[in-house]
Amino acid sequence: MSLKPSETMDFYDIAMSPPSAVNPWKARLALNFKGVAYKTIWVSLPNIRQVRRGLGVPACRKLADGSDFYTLPILVDPNTNSKIGDSLDIAVYLQKTYPALGDGDLFPSQVLDYTYDEDLPPWAPPLSKPREDEYAEYSKFNMHVDRAFSAHVGLVGSNLPLDSQESKDELVRRAGVKSWEDFEVKGEAREKMIESLRLMLVDLAKLFSRDTTGPFILGKQASHADFIV
Repeated sequence: MSLKPSETMDFYDIAMSPPSAVNPWKARLALNFKGVAYKTIWVSLPNIRQVRRGLGVPACRKLADGSDFYTLPILVDPNTNSKIGDSLDIAVYLQKTYPALGDGDLFPSQVLDYTYDEDLPPWAPPLSKPREDEYAEYSKFNMHVDRAFSAHVGLVGSNLPLDSQESKDELVRRAGVKSWEDFEVKGEAREKMIESLRLMLVDLAKLFSRDTTGPFILGKQASHADFIV
């Protein structure tokens, strides 16, 4: 592989204003860290299934009923004719394919012993399955952080800045709720969730207090673990 890819990559992200889909942001930060040239293709929620199938990128998660869960991001790299459809898989691909680019190693060795095992709301999106390879530590961490924030998504669920009413209707359909208002958490339930979020963040923040030489888990050295958070 050449030291730097010559062709611009395509990065498919969920259309929101401002951009706020969490899993695509993990991959976007990895792309920025590696310093590769890419352009963003924004996809409305109702069109994700069609776009993903059109690119020949299978769904990487399953809903509770066993059906495919179509989501983003997707990275298309014309330099290698590669198509990758999961945020962690994109970061792994970038590190393996372009190890010398950007600001170094996305996956330095470290212990990421954070866990979160509370139940998710029934309408929360499915979590990615953990990898069983040299990236297993990061994969397990990614799954637990996903679960931790997904458990509290009710605090912002009804305020997600989707690009259209059609996208809101699609999210309602995916979640299996009756209306957009069903995402809103109010009153005492909201206060309890805020306190739960505070305690979760206090626990997660312990990772960042191990090395106080910089703002990252490894102090001055950023890694994909920071991008996951």
